[in-house]
Amino acid sequence: MTSTSSRLGAGRYIDAAEAPPSTVTSVHELRTADDARVSGVLRTVPGARTVVTLMHPRQDLTHHVLVPELLARGYAVWTQGTRSVNNDLALVHEQALLDVAAGQVFVQEKFDHVVTLGHSGGGTLFAFYHEQAGLAPSQRLTTTPAGRPIDLASADMPIPDGALFMAPHPGQGALLLRLIDPSVIDESDPMSVDSALDPFDPANGFAEAPESSSYSPEFLVRYRAAQRQRIERLDEVARDRVAEATDARRRFETSGNPVDRRTALAPRILTVHRTDADPRFMDLSLSPNDRPYGSLFGRRPDLTNYGLVGFGRLSTPDAWLSTWSGLSTNADFVRCAPGVVVPSLFVELTGDQACFPEDAEVMFDALGSVDKTTVGVAGTHFGGPIAPGAPPGASLAAADIGAWLAEHFDR
Repeated sequence: MTSTSSRLGAGRYIDAAEAPPSTVTSVHELRTADDARVSGVLRTVPGARTVVTLMHPRQDLTHHVLVPELLARGYAVWTQGTRSVNNDLALVHEQALLDVAAGQVFVQEKFDHVVTLGHSGGGTLFAFYHEQAGLAPSQRLTTTPAGRPIDLASADMPIPDGALFMAPHPGQGALLLRLIDPSVIDESDPMSVDSALDPFDPANGFAEAPESSSYSPEFLVRYRAAQRQRIERLDEVARDRVAEATDARRRFETSGNPVDRRTALAPRILTVHRTDADPRFMDLSLSPNDRPYGSLFGRRPDLTNYGLVGFGRLSTPDAWLSTWSGLSTNADFVRCAPGVVVPSLFVELTGDQACFPEDAEVMFDALGSVDKTTVGVAGTHFGGPIAPGAPPGASLAAADIGAWLAEHFDR
């Protein structure tokens, strides 16, 4: 039997501490401006006047490792899901903003101060929300990247009082643009490979784990260009499938023919193979930091790249263009960051496998706030310890977060 500590994905989940005994917990269902239903959990402690809100576009953060840390420091915590929680097949980020807005309206009515906390993909989700909430309603987005109407103008989108970011990556699409394996020749065949672009071929500089690989600059230039080209091809497929459904929908409006309606509704799912292949996972000399060998999904990218678990494996064309395409998405941290004008704290984890040092510098610089602070703490992307026996990165980050909150908001 394989022990849990030796599994490919070991280390992704960090155990949280116990919440203070005085914690009061309540569960709430909210209605969004477009009449979807989302749910969240509110935890508060006596005297809490500031609430920290945690969200992620795809994941359930109810038991996030920072929840008890914040409660212990006297802050209330709101953890909420989107309409696509734990199933990002149809995740459209513009719709997710309406989910965020519903939660912000809810907590604004209950607390003196509201602060967003975006960890990993939650960072870009909240940066996107801050950007759109800060615009006049008439200036907000009116369509998704697939061309579908989105009504942000009529939504109540309160602006939070502060923004916290812990190990935010550059965005789902920007991240995938660095991770996608460009050696895939046939999108219908997960084993098809162009050996000249294969990052796991020793001829290209790959070394068996855990020895660091060594890719040449020439290979990396070709590799990055080919990654972009693969995203471009997938974008074209997605747009063709959107157009097919749109044409059928328009035909039905005039024909009333059930066949046209069925054609419009028929799922056109993109299957995207091999999306865990950033050369920096295997070559630790690239974008050097304190990260261990391996990816967000495990210690053997040469294996996890071919597995079921991974970014963007299955998505509708609309979700692909809105969330996973680094060339089409609106949900890009650097694009959205100038719209984050409230006091901000950016916590970089020194062993991050998704936000590398040059990313963190650009992302922090892009924030529009004049009151912004960046700190670095030892830890891995999910808040784990940087080395066996070291304190969890999340606990170290919580100390900086708590000090920043105390300085900016009266408890």
